[in-house]
Amino acid sequence: MALLAIRAQITEDPNQFLSTWSESSHDFCLWRGVTCSRRHRQRVTRLDLGEQNLAGSISPHIGNISFLMELYFQNNSLSGQIPPEIGRLRRLQVLRLNVNSLSGFIPVNISNCLNLVLLSFGYNRLEGIIPREFGSFPKLERLVLQYNTLAGEIPDSLGNLSSLDMLAFSGNNLSGKIPNSLGQLTKITIFTLGLNNLSGIIPPSISNLSNLVIFDIQQNQIRGSNPLALTKSSPNLESFCISWNHFTGSIPVSMSNATNLVEFQVHGNKLTGKVPNLQKLVNLELLTLYDNQLGTGTDGDMSFVSDLTNATELKWLILYLNNFGGTLPASISNLSTKLEIFGVQGNHLYGNIPAGISNLVNLQLLSFGLNNFTGNIPTGIGKLTRIDQLIFESNQLSGSIPISLENLTMLSKLELQGNNLRGNIPSSLGKCRMLLHLDLSQNNLNGTIPQEVVGLTSLSISLNLSGNQLTGSLPMEIGKLINLGKLDFSDNMLSGELPSSLGSCVNLEVATNGDIYSFGILLLEMFTAKRPTDHMFSDSFNLHNFVKVALPQQITEVADSLLLHEGGNSGASTSTATPSQFRMTTEKIQVCLSLIFGIGIACSVESPGDRKDINEAISELLSARVVLLG
Repeated sequence: MALLAIRAQITEDPNQFLSTWSESSHDFCLWRGVTCSRRHRQRVTRLDLGEQNLAGSISPHIGNISFLMELYFQNNSLSGQIPPEIGRLRRLQVLRLNVNSLSGFIPVNISNCLNLVLLSFGYNRLEGIIPREFGSFPKLERLVLQYNTLAGEIPDSLGNLSSLDMLAFSGNNLSGKIPNSLGQLTKITIFTLGLNNLSGIIPPSISNLSNLVIFDIQQNQIRGSNPLALTKSSPNLESFCISWNHFTGSIPVSMSNATNLVEFQVHGNKLTGKVPNLQKLVNLELLTLYDNQLGTGTDGDMSFVSDLTNATELKWLILYLNNFGGTLPASISNLSTKLEIFGVQGNHLYGNIPAGISNLVNLQLLSFGLNNFTGNIPTGIGKLTRIDQLIFESNQLSGSIPISLENLTMLSKLELQGNNLRGNIPSSLGKCRMLLHLDLSQNNLNGTIPQEVVGLTSLSISLNLSGNQLTGSLPMEIGKLINLGKLDFSDNMLSGELPSSLGSCVNLEVATNGDIYSFGILLLEMFTAKRPTDHMFSDSFNLHNFVKVALPQQITEVADSLLLHEGGNSGASTSTATPSQFRMTTEKIQVCLSLIFGIGIACSVESPGDRKDINEAISELLSARVVLLG
């Protein structure tokens, strides 16, 4: 019996779904998952074994159930090949094998199942090509082959599927061009070819697909500018995704008439020009324009953002890495309170960050870095209690770090580096107990390092406080950062000994640029007997500059006088040394000091990339030793 043969090929049935399938139970129409015809009681018309975590393979005996109309094996862990015997099921209308681990080629003779309405093989490991014979299904409405490893070209014959409503081929290795014949599928509503290797242009015939609801060709090698015209020819369009291709041109004004749009994702192309009026797109939830060349770099580029205040369901607004200029309109305070991601990083925006941004209480990622924003960080940022990542790096922000950031208890990433921030590091940042990455480098922060911050045990990616004016010693609490990967305190005015607890930070990577800086400053400190924190030094005149201006003629004026005095006695006693011997020893010391100071200067230059390599520094120190001792 075919059903028992199918049962025999199932090796795992954790839900005991097939427990009723046995020879002792003669009425198989009562078996779980089996449906028989009402007119002909002994004829199985439906077999539903879907979503039961079954393992094993599909028995070739499936082809013996000749009256089968619906076959469901989806959402299991079945492996092996699709049996070609399925092609004998001439009455079959629904064939769902999706979400398994099936492999091998798609059997060509499945094309004999001319009554098929739905064919779904998605999310398996199928390989080979899409059979051109699949263009012969006169009733097929849904063809789903997505997320396999199918290769080759899309067959022209698929343009014959006049009843097709859904074509889903995303996530394969398909190549070649999109066939012009697909423009004949005028009933189609879902058209997805994303994540393949398709090239060429979108055929003009695609504009005939006036019933499109979802259009997705993301992550291919497709070029041209015409796909954007679909926003005009397909008035029912809800999801439009052409990201990560090679499209050029501008976003057409006609886009404003696509009033049903929910997703508009065109990032990762070469689009140019201004963004048109978006006021009518009241249903928009995702707008991703990033990594293009949009905007003119001048005032008015961001006016379209004000149009989006009508989109009350907006969740993603990602605009970074473009050419947008001007200021952010104050109307961003009226954007949807459902907004989760707001990114304008990597543009040419300037002016203050609008205080009304604090109204966007559901933000999880706020990325304004790599612009020219000025003014203070709004204290209202502290109201964004759901935020996970706050990125304001590389602007011209000033003032102090708001204490209100202590309220961001879900924050995992805080990047404020490369600004003009002043004042102390708020100890209250220690309340952000989910922080993984904290970067406050390259600012003008002063004061001591709060023990509450270096004691944040959640920090596991990096802690970077370099390039500031921090003083004092490293707190012992640094030993709590046992999971930290990177740590950088270089280019500050810290003093004292390294805490022994630092040895607990076993996951730290060696940050050579920071280490070599500290090494350079240590050399200068040892041979001048001056500390970087001495009162004689200021913001612009530090220990590095103090020694640099003295080289090479004024070495003796900056060197520790005790070194010169004791060094003069090193070669021979003052009572026995001749004037010539004394002069030669003094000259050796001066040459040696000149070499050492040169090494210290080269290791402590401002730019980490310009600092001397540690191996080279050690080699030159050995040379200085040879000069002194011979």
